[in-house]
Amino acid sequence: MLDRAPVIARPTGVPLTPPPGAPRQALTTARLGPNWFTSVMGTGIVATSSAGLPAHVPGVRAAATVVWLAATTLLVVLVVATARHWSYHRATARRHHLDPFMAHFYGAPPMAMLTVGAGAVLLGPPLLGDRAALVVGATLWTLGTLAGLASAVAIPVLQLTRHAVGEQDAFAGWLMPVVPPLVSAATGALLLPHVPAGEARLAFALTLGALFGLSLLGSALILPLVWARLVRHGLGAPTLVPTLWLVLGPLGQSATAALALAGVAHLVVGPGTAHVVEVLAVLYAVPTLGFAALWAAWALTATVRTARADMPFALTWWAFTFPVGTCVTGLSGLAVHTGSRVVAVAAVAAWAGLVGAWATVGARTARGALVTRELLTPPQPAPVQSRAYRDTNADRIRGGAHTSARATPASTCACSSGS
Repeated sequence: MLDRAPVIARPTGVPLTPPPGAPRQALTTARLGPNWFTSVMGTGIVATSSAGLPAHVPGVRAAATVVWLAATTLLVVLVVATARHWSYHRATARRHHLDPFMAHFYGAPPMAMLTVGAGAVLLGPPLLGDRAALVVGATLWTLGTLAGLASAVAIPVLQLTRHAVGEQDAFAGWLMPVVPPLVSAATGALLLPHVPAGEARLAFALTLGALFGLSLLGSALILPLVWARLVRHGLGAPTLVPTLWLVLGPLGQSATAALALAGVAHLVVGPGTAHVVEVLAVLYAVPTLGFAALWAAWALTATVRTARADMPFALTWWAFTFPVGTCVTGLSGLAVHTGSRVVAVAAVAAWAGLVGAWATVGARTARGALVTRELLTPPQPAPVQSRAYRDTNADRIRGGAHTSARATPASTCACSSGS
């Protein structure tokens, strides 16, 4: 019988931040991982959801443009930093996909590109011009869609063949690699009017529908596993609790995609069929967003309960942003298609919560990366597990080895608290 791989963790009493008077750590890409792109997702969704609000809020569009520029800048910085990470820390970078926690965050870079690309189409024309904004949006959509399809295929296959996981290891981050095609479907609707009419536009519309379906059904396979783990094994490590909000992602994004595609259906099919598509989209979005509200209540209760005890800051806190943003865009789309003032008010209220969460998490991330540098603290290396060591990963997640700001991961990936 094979021995279990050792788990190396920082003693619980050792603080993450350096002692007073210690020299501040230099900026480094040693701990950079795909989970950092969640910051682009969260920032970008604030911009795009602001642009699509069903009610006029003075100054919001100008502020949204500034936020979109910030997301664009952050995307460029992270792409450059990732290239540097692969150049100078290749051994660590190559092990990310083998880490049962970190690997799922390879869904973040595609969604970051898609979100910034959507912002280019919605907010870019006044700055870039119509044609340049469309080119930027279409390019990022293409790159994000290809990368998203790759993550949707590769990461689940790795999970089945290489990762050491069991049912007790399921968490909402498992949705990350399969959700990008839903984002492609929603943001692709912005590009459909610019595709030449005829066979090309029809093919593009069918592609968007296929992306919607593969991601929605893929998410439906994962959600029962997440719920079963919560019921049988509890919430897990404190820094894992924010990932509960990730469940809102496929719910809000699928409602957004359905309504967005219904809004451009008349460009592909006749008026009668387009009306049927719109009705079906509304019939889908209403119960889906209703369940999203129920899950948000559960997640909020669990978050508040955990925060009262101790919920150290980690990059998992970005789960408070993008998933909520997809619900904002879903509610906004529903308000437009139904004309409901109540839904419009709900969209604005959810948007206000999103902005507050983004400001809080963004400030904490900036402080941890640029001031205290605690998000850049080097991890202690240990061997990457293979599937033969299947029973070790559960202990690591429950003990917070992956995500806790008070424990070092059992691999060189140093996942959620800033790898």
